[in-house]
Amino acid sequence: MKSVLIVALAIGALVSTVLLVMEQLTDYSIAVKAWEMPGISAAYLFWGAVGSSVFLGVAITWAVNAIVYGAPAFVVLTVVKLAIRGLPK
Repeated sequence: MKSVLIVALAIGALVSTVLLVMEQLTDYSIAVKAWEMPGISAAYLFWGAVGSSVFLGVAITWAVNAIVYGAPAFVVLTVVKLAIRGLPK
Protein backbone atom coordinates (compact mmCIF):
# COMPACT_ATOMS: atom_id res chain seq x y z
CA MET A 1 0.00 0.00 0.00
CA LYS A 2 2.93 2.32 0.68
CA SER A 3 4.22 1.96 -2.87
CA VAL A 4 0.75 2.78 -4.27
CA LEU A 5 0.67 5.95 -2.16
CA ILE A 6 4.12 7.01 -3.38
CA VAL A 7 3.19 6.39 -7.02
CA ALA A 8 -0.10 8.29 -6.59
CA LEU A 9 1.68 11.28 -5.03
CA ALA A 10 4.22 11.23 -7.86
CA ILE A 11 1.37 11.28 -10.40
CA GLY A 12 -0.24 14.15 -8.51
CA ALA A 13 3.05 16.05 -8.43
CA LEU A 14 3.46 15.54 -12.17
CA VAL A 15 -0.07 16.79 -12.88
CA SER A 16 0.48 19.76 -10.58
CA THR A 17 3.75 20.63 -12.32
CA VAL A 18 2.14 20.41 -15.76
CA LEU A 19 -0.71 22.68 -14.63
CA LEU A 20 1.69 25.25 -13.18
CA VAL A 21 3.69 25.29 -16.42
CA MET A 22 0.55 25.47 -18.56
CA GLU A 23 -0.66 28.46 -16.56
CA GLN A 24 2.47 30.41 -17.47
CA LEU A 25 2.40 29.27 -21.10
CA THR A 26 -1.23 30.38 -21.55
CA ASP A 27 -0.70 33.82 -19.97
CA TYR A 28 -2.66 32.94 -16.84
CA SER A 29 -5.92 32.31 -18.67
CA ILE A 30 -9.07 31.67 -16.68
CA ALA A 31 -9.55 28.18 -18.17
CA VAL A 32 -6.26 26.88 -16.83
CA LYS A 33 -6.58 28.73 -13.54
CA ALA A 34 -9.82 26.87 -12.83
CA TRP A 35 -7.78 23.66 -12.60
CA GLU A 36 -5.40 25.33 -10.15
CA MET A 37 -8.10 26.38 -7.68
CA PRO A 38 -7.37 23.93 -4.82
CA GLY A 39 -3.75 24.96 -4.62
CA ILE A 40 -4.30 28.64 -5.25
CA SER A 41 -6.99 28.75 -2.58
CA ALA A 42 -4.60 27.17 -0.09
CA ALA A 43 -1.84 29.59 -1.07
CA TYR A 44 -4.16 32.56 -0.48
CA LEU A 45 -5.28 31.07 2.83
CA PHE A 46 -1.71 30.68 4.10
CA TRP A 47 -0.33 33.78 2.35
CA GLY A 48 -0.01 35.74 5.59
CA ALA A 49 1.52 32.77 7.41
CA VAL A 50 4.37 32.54 4.89
CA GLY A 51 5.06 36.28 4.95
CA SER A 52 3.71 37.02 1.45
CA SER A 53 6.54 35.04 -0.14
CA VAL A 54 5.83 34.28 -3.79
CA PHE A 55 8.13 31.25 -3.75
CA LEU A 56 6.38 29.73 -0.72
CA GLY A 57 2.99 30.53 -2.26
CA VAL A 58 3.91 28.60 -5.41
CA ALA A 59 5.31 25.77 -3.27
CA ILE A 60 2.04 25.58 -1.31
CA THR A 61 0.06 25.61 -4.57
CA TRP A 62 2.18 22.82 -6.02
CA ALA A 63 2.03 20.66 -2.87
CA VAL A 64 -1.73 21.00 -2.37
CA ASN A 65 -2.42 20.28 -6.03
CA ALA A 66 -0.13 17.24 -5.86
CA ILE A 67 -2.22 15.87 -2.99
CA VAL A 68 -5.56 16.79 -4.57
CA TYR A 69 -4.70 15.29 -7.97
CA GLY A 70 -2.88 12.34 -6.41
CA ALA A 71 -5.95 11.26 -4.41
CA PRO A 72 -7.93 10.01 -7.45
CA ALA A 73 -4.78 8.29 -8.73
CA PHE A 74 -4.46 6.55 -5.35
CA VAL A 75 -8.05 5.30 -5.56
CA VAL A 76 -7.61 4.05 -9.12
CA LEU A 77 -4.30 2.34 -8.36
CA THR A 78 -5.74 0.69 -5.23
CA VAL A 79 -8.76 -0.62 -7.15
CA VAL A 80 -6.52 -1.96 -9.94
CA LYS A 81 -4.20 -3.61 -7.42
CA LEU A 82 -7.14 -5.27 -5.62
CA ALA A 83 -8.62 -6.40 -8.93
CA ILE A 84 -5.33 -7.97 -9.98
CA ARG A 85 -5.06 -9.78 -6.64
CA GLY A 86 -8.57 -11.19 -7.13
CA LEU A 87 -7.74 -12.80 -10.47
CA PRO A 88 -7.45 -16.58 -10.40
CA LYS A 89 -3.95 -17.98 -10.82
